[in-house]
Amino acid sequence: MNYLKRNIILLFVTCIASSNFYSQVHDKKWESITNMEEGSWFASNEAKEIAENVLLYQRNIGGWPKNIQMQQPLSNDEKQKLLALKSSTKGCTTDNGATYQEMLFLSKMYRQVPDERYKNAFLLGLDYILQAQYENGGWPQFYPLKKGYYTHITYNDNSMVNILQVLEEIKNKTDYFSIKPTEVIVKRAEIAFEKGIDCIVKTQYKQHGVLTSWCAQHDKETLLPAKARAYELPSLSGKESAKIVLLLMTIENPSEEIKTAIVSAVKWFEKVQINGLREDRVYNEKGKIINKIMVPDKNAKPIWARFMELDTNKPFFCDRDGIKKYSLAEIGAERRNGYAWYTNEPKEVFKKYARWEKKYLVSTAKKETVKKKLNNEYNVVVSKDGTGDYLSIQEAINNSKSFPYKRVIINIKNGVYNEKIHVYDWNTKVSLIGESKEKTIITYNNYFDKINLGRNSTFHTSTMLVEGDDFYATNLTIKNTAGAVGQAVALSVNANRSYINNCNILGNQDTLYTTGEGFKQYFNNCYIEGTTDFIFGEATVLFKNCTINSKSDSYITAASTPENQSFGFVFKNCKLTADENVTKVYLGRPWRIYAKTVYINCEMSTHILPEGWHNWNKNEAEKKSFYAEYNSQGEGANNTKRVSWSHQLKKSAAKKYTLNNILGEYKKTSKKEWYEAF
Repeated sequence: MNYLKRNIILLFVTCIASSNFYSQVHDKKWESITNMEEGSWFASNEAKEIAENVLLYQRNIGGWPKNIQMQQPLSNDEKQKLLALKSSTKGCTTDNGATYQEMLFLSKMYRQVPDERYKNAFLLGLDYILQAQYENGGWPQFYPLKKGYYTHITYNDNSMVNILQVLEEIKNKTDYFSIKPTEVIVKRAEIAFEKGIDCIVKTQYKQHGVLTSWCAQHDKETLLPAKARAYELPSLSGKESAKIVLLLMTIENPSEEIKTAIVSAVKWFEKVQINGLREDRVYNEKGKIINKIMVPDKNAKPIWARFMELDTNKPFFCDRDGIKKYSLAEIGAERRNGYAWYTNEPKEVFKKYARWEKKYLVSTAKKETVKKKLNNEYNVVVSKDGTGDYLSIQEAINNSKSFPYKRVIINIKNGVYNEKIHVYDWNTKVSLIGESKEKTIITYNNYFDKINLGRNSTFHTSTMLVEGDDFYATNLTIKNTAGAVGQAVALSVNANRSYINNCNILGNQDTLYTTGEGFKQYFNNCYIEGTTDFIFGEATVLFKNCTINSKSDSYITAASTPENQSFGFVFKNCKLTADENVTKVYLGRPWRIYAKTVYINCEMSTHILPEGWHNWNKNEAEKKSFYAEYNSQGEGANNTKRVSWSHQLKKSAAKKYTLNNILGEYKKTSKKEWYEAF
């Protein structure tokens, strides 16, 4: 009897304790609930009730309003009002953690309770974030756009950092979120993330020619620091800048631009930190702050001002009249006590910087040591882990002999090399040998508008630019990750006798630029992808056994063959493929009117249009260009419906398209040809 009684009491106490734990959640702030450690609570009835509220508050566009305590119970009337607001876009935002917090909560719910509504709401929120991004990579505070300062690129309260953290987890396919988007969405997230980081780099404020930090908001057109509320004037922020730098330091294999941004910001944090001063707060009986006082204290830990003058770094403070004051005591109690004017967040940057610096920054002394240990300057190794002769590809190229008498072989170990490569015209006879095509990756993200050097900006965007003759590359992935943002070259070859073997060349518009009047280039067993005119230029180029993949309805080639050049682009034994839903692709169009492009023994999928070729609205090109095919195969091969000014070659005419005829230099002698050396 006593045993039974004890167990009943124990059960009763356990139930009360459990009930108290769950009921306490309603007393928490919404942000703290979303940040709770994942676990069984997210399978509880209370969590499910809160999830219902989260679903109700989401608008059909995908976003949520801000400053809502989602855990608070809703009456039937309140629920009906929220249902009526579903189609409204008013108030949808990423400010104050909105949308980000709801997505985080739904992910934690879905991991415990795989309700498809949670998944769909999360994905709708992700789509909202992707839709809201500006073309320049930034995000406004509200989307759809709300007039006023809400259109600024918003770093305030970590709005944009929160968004980019979501996208980073999605693009990296981590398990941070329980909900897994499709590959198409993952790719969109990757592009959006790259654009967002590019926007961060572009908006970093330059003070007297020196990079510093960021304002809480920047103008969406000029990218300069901008005013928000009356007391939030253009300034440098000690608070928002810290979270931006912490985000940048999470990027694997950062570009030189990102490294510079981080190093510059850290130097600025060191320069503007305030020592010997602490903030004391006075509270009333209800726990509300009624005064803040700045007190000299030589033992105080460093703090940073939230707002600093753009040109002098001098801290300032404002009331709602927008008049700058230079001490906290000078402004009224309402703003003095109701706003965070100082922060210690940069201390987190310093905690992580030393490890980041050790991983990604190499001292000049170390580089000099590496150079001295070379065993063979004609055969070197690049490895990111420090086990080779060089840590970067460009460093190896820069230290190669100019116009060497024999070939310089640069062996590249697996890794992601985020660098812009330039093989200069004096770097002749260079071979870049990757360890494996899939894992030796050279990547960068320049594009036309980012370069912004006028009408010829395209030619400055390449991830790799080759100008040294007798170049050879194999087992590499070379890509431009700028995304669908206009012209963005992955590989530019402006060199004679260049041989690219077993490489992936990845991009969107203008992926591969092959140029040089009279120059001869050979692409063998490569995968080349893009959207518009993604193979273009004036060189004589043979593509053999390559896969040419179209990522959108557009044009594959845009040749600019000189008038007296015998061959332009020749594709032999290639496969023409396309992404899903790509159905209308032309084989080519003439960048210049004497363009020459020929496909021989190529397999063409259904995405190739029956007419095959486009004249780029140049009637003269129909007479002077030369577009031809021989023995095209597959559903995209339609020789009866091709445009009348193109050609279907006879067998006798096709015979002249031999390797030797196209690329050879010693056609009438037995001398060994340049491409036979590889």
